Amino acid sequence: MNVTRASTFVATVLATTMLTTTFLATSALAQQAPLRPDQQAYRALLKEMVETDTSITTGSCTALAEKIEGHLRGAGFTSAEIHRFAVPEFPKEGGIVAILPGSSKKAKPILLLGHLDVVVAKREDWTRDPYAFIEEGGYFYGRGVADMKAMDATWVDMLMRWRKAGKVPKRTIKLALTCGEETSTAFNGADWLAKNRRELIDAEFALNEGGSGRTDKPLEDGGRVVVQTIHVGEKTPVNYRIEATNPGGHSSTPVKENAIYELADAVARIRDFDFPLMLNDTTRAYFSKAGAARSDAMGKAMVAIAANPADSQAEALLNTDRAFHSMLRTTCVATLLDGGHANNALPQRAGANINCRIFPSVSAEDVRKTLETVIADSKMTVVRTDNRGPDAKAPPLNPAIIGPAEKLVAKYYPGVPMVPVMSTGATDGVFLSAVGIPSYGPPGFFGNPDGNGVHGLNERVSIQSVFTGRDLLTELVTAYAF
Repeated sequence: MNVTRASTFVATVLATTMLTTTFLATSALAQQAPLRPDQQAYRALLKEMVETDTSITTGSCTALAEKIEGHLRGAGFTSAEIHRFAVPEFPKEGGIVAILPGSSKKAKPILLLGHLDVVVAKREDWTRDPYAFIEEGGYFYGRGVADMKAMDATWVDMLMRWRKAGKVPKRTIKLALTCGEETSTAFNGADWLAKNRRELIDAEFALNEGGSGRTDKPLEDGGRVVVQTIHVGEKTPVNYRIEATNPGGHSSTPVKENAIYELADAVARIRDFDFPLMLNDTTRAYFSKAGAARSDAMGKAMVAIAANPADSQAEALLNTDRAFHSMLRTTCVATLLDGGHANNALPQRAGANINCRIFPSVSAEDVRKTLETVIADSKMTVVRTDNRGPDAKAPPLNPAIIGPAEKLVAKYYPGVPMVPVMSTGATDGVFLSAVGIPSYGPPGFFGNPDGNGVHGLNERVSIQSVFTGRDLLTELVTAYAF
């Protein structure tokens, strides 16, 4: 998953809820209870997944999909229920779909989605081998253990247990484990399935990554789980290149028409521009519910903006929090610069990458046109440079989805609120929503305020989070499907 797990967002969510929660997480340094046989089997599966390198540079999703197929066949899944896929151009980026047929011909299936690929990790930068599954101090360490192989293993584990036990759900349960979520330059299995094998993944809704819980501080320091979230919608990431060109010339005779100056002026205008405030059902529910849990001025502003988006005083206060500011609108920011060709020549070209996170229902083309208007320089060009996928669509706050999740959060995390959130990052859910399959990120697992090294160094997840999340998600899918 991408920047949706940024630490600033995590810290903001924590601040909205930590004063009202009562669940005390077990210390990560406490003695772990002996694992049951089913937990031991799950741990072994997770270990194998983490120790199978699935990074884009040195790894292979196809190799892991093959191992998962072996486990599913060992549990009793047939060839008709297992579908491997890949394309010749990207032989290492294959995936797998497995289907557990339901008894009802009327109830639509549900889809469990997960990505197998992980962000590249360099051994020389890590304290431990990133592709070794290491248990230490109440945590599991390894690249992908949090993003998102613990959830992948949970999906595979539950289907295997149900098949071995002869359990038949009412709804058909489909599992799709794909590659390509962590990069926009590779083969994306979720996109390919949606466009080429829709029948394999067709479902009433999907459960995907994005939801989670957070603690107020690390478990080993006495941290508590203070919030659980359900991911309901996300922004669309889009990159644009803005570029100025000039004839150039000798630097000894400068002129004011300089590509670097023109680029600097354009970047400054983008810096000073705010897209208009927007709310949808998810963000309105988030600000209303999370704000009501606070007793400070920020909490009152959150409630006020949910009730009246035109409240300029409330907006001004909310804009002082970088995560709230981002949740309330489309954002664009300069992330890369280049320009000039020699230290003794006037620049003939200067450009910048503008990374935008677009609010659902706003088109990428409308944002491009807005950037042109903001720059207000007809000599500059604004061109979209990538196309990760379709524009994001916000799924509905469906009580049939939200209700069971809330009940299970109350069971496993007493006193901890569950808050719907719109991610400011991106997941593969956009490819599903584009073909009419709404995607939700359920609660269950949790992490520390520092983000647990996701996309960074020494990625880890607490052992308590893994086994609690596994149990909660198993019960949640049971509630939806059986």
